[in-house]
Amino acid sequence: MAPTAIKTLVLLGTFALLLAGCGNDDPATEATITQTPRPALRVILTSHPQGLDYLPRSGLPDNDEYTLLKLYAETSGVELKNIYIAQHDQLIPALLAGEGDIVVNNLVVTGRRKQQVNFTSPIAYVHEQLIGRPGETPKSAHELQGRRVAVRRSDTSYNTLVTIHQQRFQPPFEIIEVDEELATEQLLLGVLDGRYDLAVTDSSQLKALPQSSRVEIGFDIGPVRPIAWAVHKENNALLASINDFLGRHHLVGKGDLISRGDLATIKEHQVLRVLTRNNASTYFLWRGELHGFEYELAKEFAQRHKLRLEMVVPPSRDLLIPWLREGKGDIIAAAMTPTDERQQEGITFSRPYNTVSEIVVSRSDDPIDSAEQLAGRRVVVRRSSSYWQSMEALQQQGIAFELIAAAEELETEELLAQLARGEIDLTVADSHILDIELTWRDDIRAAFALGERHHGWIVRQENPTLLRAVNAFHKSEYRGLFYNVTYDKYFRNPKQIRRHLEGRADTAGNNTLSPYDELVRKHADHYGFDWRLIVSQMYQESRFNPRAKSWAGAQGLLQVLPRTAREFGITDLHDPDNGLRAGMHYLSWLLKRFEPELEMGERTWFALAAYNAGVGHVRDARRLAVEKGWNPNKWFNHVERGMLLLAKREYAKSAKHGYVRGHEPVNYVRQIHDRYRAYLKLKGGNALAFVE
Repeated sequence: MAPTAIKTLVLLGTFALLLAGCGNDDPATEATITQTPRPALRVILTSHPQGLDYLPRSGLPDNDEYTLLKLYAETSGVELKNIYIAQHDQLIPALLAGEGDIVVNNLVVTGRRKQQVNFTSPIAYVHEQLIGRPGETPKSAHELQGRRVAVRRSDTSYNTLVTIHQQRFQPPFEIIEVDEELATEQLLLGVLDGRYDLAVTDSSQLKALPQSSRVEIGFDIGPVRPIAWAVHKENNALLASINDFLGRHHLVGKGDLISRGDLATIKEHQVLRVLTRNNASTYFLWRGELHGFEYELAKEFAQRHKLRLEMVVPPSRDLLIPWLREGKGDIIAAAMTPTDERQQEGITFSRPYNTVSEIVVSRSDDPIDSAEQLAGRRVVVRRSSSYWQSMEALQQQGIAFELIAAAEELETEELLAQLARGEIDLTVADSHILDIELTWRDDIRAAFALGERHHGWIVRQENPTLLRAVNAFHKSEYRGLFYNVTYDKYFRNPKQIRRHLEGRADTAGNNTLSPYDELVRKHADHYGFDWRLIVSQMYQESRFNPRAKSWAGAQGLLQVLPRTAREFGITDLHDPDNGLRAGMHYLSWLLKRFEPELEMGERTWFALAAYNAGVGHVRDARRLAVEKGWNPNKWFNHVERGMLLLAKREYAKSAKHGYVRGHEPVNYVRQIHDRYRAYLKLKGGNALAFVE
C-alpha cells in the first residue's frame, strides 16, 4: 500500500487546483481561501555536509533540480517540505518507507531502481566520467592497473567498476569506497591533494564545480543515463502531474523574450508577438490547426513585414495591457474597445478595423427589452471589459441594478454558457460573439443594444513606427477582399461557424485531442514523451488517419517506413497501436543521435527535424549555424536558419549530406511546436506563446 500521507497529498493537491481555477469576488471568501494552508509535498534529498552556511551554486544539478521543483510547486499550489537524508543510498528506502513523497537529488535511473519506484520524465542526461590529475589520467580502462579509484557505493558507476575489476585486469586496480555523505566537490579535492589517484563523478556535477578546470577527464564509465525524480509506485496522480509540468517546461522553454522596442527592434528579432485571448472570435485550435479572426489578421500583417508570428495568451484578460507594457508582447489583437480608462495606461489604439454593438443578453424565456427593465437585476461582466464602463454609465443614469465582476479568466462565451444554465442573471456580449453563439444555441437571446463600439489593436505609446504600420495595414485591408473573406468565414457563415465550434479542442465537453489519446498516452509514457507532443506530430503526419500512406511508402498514424518498423520488430503499421509504437520508437532512437548534454527541449526539436529530413541534414544545418555565428544547440531562429540555407546550391554543394528542401523540416517542426503549445493551453497549461 502507498503511505497514507501520499494519498492525502493527492487529494489536497486536487482540491488546491480546483480552488485555483475558481473565480470569486467575495472578499470574505477570498480571505478564507488565502488563509487555507497549502498541501505539503515532502521532498527527500541529502543534507549538505557543509551545514547551514552552504551557499548553493547556480548550475549545480541538485540546486537546479530543486529550483525546478519550486516552480512546479508554485504552479500546482503545494508547499515544499524538505526531508533530509544523510546518505545518498538511503534516498529510495526513505521514499518506500513513506518518509516523503518525491526524491529530488540528481538520481540516475537504473533498471534496479525502476523495479522499486516510478521515475518521472528525464530531467537531464549524464555520463559518469573518470577524473584525475592532469597528465596522470587513464584514457581507457586498460590503463587502470594499479590505480586507486574513489567512488560511492550508491553511484551507478560502482557496479561498472566492479565488473571491470573482476573480468579484465591482473593485477587489478583498487576500488576505494568513500563515505556516502562525501560531496562531489570533496571527491575532486581528494584527487587534487593526492588522497585518491582517480575518482568517478557525473558530467553535470563536474561542469558546475569551480575545481573542474584543475582536473583531467579520462573516459566515460558506463553508458549515458537519464536523471529523473522518483515517486512511490502507487502515487500515479503525483507522477502524472509532474510529468505534465516537465513536458511543458522542457518543450515550451524557460523564458520568453522581453522587449519594448519599436518596429525596427521587432524586425531585428524577426518575431512579432501578438497578445490575444483564446476564444471563437479571436484565436482557437480547430482540428489541429490554428484559426481565428484576429489570428488571421495578425498572421497577414506579420507576413507583410516578413516576421514570424507569435501568439501570446496571458492567463486572464486583465493581464493583456500589463503584459504589453512589460514587453511580453508587441501588439494586442483581442477585439478590444478604446476606453478613457485604457488609454490612460500608456498605450495607444490603432484605427478601427471592426464595428460591433454591445448587447445585453438574457435567457430565451426572459423577455427583457429595455434598459429600464434592468432595475433589480444582476448583470455579470468582467471588470476589465468595456462592458463594465457601459453598465456603470447606465447606473449613473439612475437605473438601480447590481453590477457583478466576473472572473477575469472567463471569456464572454463562457459567461453566455453560464447565463444559459441559469448560473447568472444577465450579461453583455459584443454582437459578433453573440452571433456565433446563436448559430448553435437557442437558450439565450439579445435583449437590447447599448450602442456601437469600435475595435482596435493596441501598441505602446513609445512605438509610433509600429502604430503607423498597423494603421496602414488596417486602412489598406479594411473591407477589402482578404478582410471580407476572413470576416465572413468567422462571423457570417453559420455552417462554417458550427463546424469550427464542433471541432474546437477547447469547447466545453470536448475532452479529447484525437481519437487515439489513450493509446498515445500509454506509449508516450513508455518512451518518455509528452503525449500531447505526439498527438501534435500525429496530426502533422496523418491527420489522425491510420490508413494514411505517403508517396514514399510511409504508413500509419506516424508515417513510418515499413522497413524501418521491421528493424524494431513491428509490422502492420495500419494498426493504430503498431503505428504509434513504431513512430515513438523511431523518434526515441533519433533523440539518442544528439548529445545528451543538450537541453531536452532542443534535442526534441532536433529529433523531430531528423524525423522529417534525416539526422545527416540536421547535422549539416548545425555546422552551418556555427559558420554563421548562430547557436548550433538551439533549433528555433538558429539551426533552422541553417536548414533553410541547405536548399541553396552554394551551401548544399559543400554540405556533407547535400541538398535538402529546408523549408519542409522547418515548417514541420514549427507546426508541431505551435499545435503542441496550443494543446497545452487548451488542456490546462499556463500562459504560453504559440509561434507561427
